[in-house]
Amino acid sequence: MAYPPPTLKPAALLPVVIALFLASLACTRSIQSDGAPTWQVPAGQNMPLTTPIAGAPTPFLPPTRVPGAPILTPTPDSPHKLPALRTEPEEYVVQPGDTLGIIAQRYGVSLEELIAANPLPNPNLLEIGQLLTIPVPIPQGAGPGFKIIPDSELVYGPASASFNIAAFIQAQGGYIAGYREELEDKEFSAAQIVERVAREYSVNPRLLLAVLEYQGGWLSKTDLSQGKIDYPIGMREPWRQGLYRQLAWAANSLNRGYYWWRVSAVATWILGDGSVVPIDPTINAGTAGVQHMFAPLYGREEWEAAITADGLLETYNALFGYPFDLAIEPLLPPGLRQPDMQLPFEPEVEWAFTGGPHGGWGDGSAWAALDFAPPSEALGCIPSQAWVVAVADGLILRASDGAVIQDLDGDGYEQTGWVVLYMHIESRDRVRPGAFLRAGERIGHPSCEGGISSGTHVHLARRYNGEWIPADQTLPFVLDRWVSRGAGKEYDGFLERSGHSVEAWAGRSADNSIQR
Repeated sequence: MAYPPPTLKPAALLPVVIALFLASLACTRSIQSDGAPTWQVPAGQNMPLTTPIAGAPTPFLPPTRVPGAPILTPTPDSPHKLPALRTEPEEYVVQPGDTLGIIAQRYGVSLEELIAANPLPNPNLLEIGQLLTIPVPIPQGAGPGFKIIPDSELVYGPASASFNIAAFIQAQGGYIAGYREELEDKEFSAAQIVERVAREYSVNPRLLLAVLEYQGGWLSKTDLSQGKIDYPIGMREPWRQGLYRQLAWAANSLNRGYYWWRVSAVATWILGDGSVVPIDPTINAGTAGVQHMFAPLYGREEWEAAITADGLLETYNALFGYPFDLAIEPLLPPGLRQPDMQLPFEPEVEWAFTGGPHGGWGDGSAWAALDFAPPSEALGCIPSQAWVVAVADGLILRASDGAVIQDLDGDGYEQTGWVVLYMHIESRDRVRPGAFLRAGERIGHPSCEGGISSGTHVHLARRYNGEWIPADQTLPFVLDRWVSRGAGKEYDGFLERSGHSVEAWAGRSADNSIQR
């Protein structure tokens, strides 16, 4: 799984001490008669990309509202299907990587309730196989049904392709304009950090900046308290100090709420005061992402203030205009199909299928990724002479820090159309940005570069219009007619073709061997 450095794996309590080999091996839009979109450039947004591709066409841009037209609150969606709230306690067996915080979040109970139901000598230490009682959640009144942003303003999608992050930040003149932070022995400006987080997590930079202003005042103020400088989003954990780690946490949390809502995997939010709040079923995924991000930061009163008309929306509107004027809907058009793709390695070379559907980036995004490990007699992070190859024809947009981004529609924008992420690609022999590859042409060698990995492998994930596409839902990952299927647990899953099945396993065996 790809976790971006230098972010640490989130946890409410210390993780189970384990030594396992995991993951390595573990819009509506009108069209002119010539087929061109009739987008208009929103006022103040007609600036070029921060890093444009030479010769790239103009990206999709959202329409603007007629000047003077009233701002109308969006009508609620049809009620979303939500999981039923539990009425009986359950038992749970501790798995590798579990913490009480993770388990509490998974079952929709507060950490305090979980600890009270299990008299543990040390809540910071769990043992694999330990049996826990999961208490019945005690919900409070339902959360607001107020819509904050459209889905397309949460993801790094078409509506963000024309937004120049650096120019916008410099125009504000607040503390953010002069901020610098060192990451991996290199100095980054605030604009570079915002752009990095937006790209890595595929979260709209406008949303990240609005959250940063609402929580920390970074765009409007020059004199900030040390607390606002160190923890501008408000997640006050020592390992999340600094703008990058704070924004990475926010982006991951925004994604988690968004994609959980997409697959009907969540019924309640747990607030910072331990309150369990049932979610209003008429909100949209973008609003769910924002509600989830603010949940651990506040108690009920402050949380509702943040997610209703006078909260983040007011800040967003002041910075960028009314967010629903920028909507591109739907992000995933009806009848969307994945283009033909092949397995990401060369013919007649036996690889191992080591990771079923799991997070595309961090643990908050959709289970969009699959993992494959190259042939080797050794385990761990070792050099490999095997080649990762392109799964389809497309233009290479980025290749750095272990990540290679391929644009399958060739327009030069990773915010539009189909995009493939190849992660953990070694810098040696790695393809360069600007290259156009045909399916089967070489990307580079698998490695452990870029994020946290316990063994050499390639992490492969898809996005469409900036949205991570799950590998275990209605649009499965299909590679050389092998169809991905999830098993209900992250990293577990199968590839199936013509009656044959290959099961994901964090190692190498005959059962997870696969070749072209």
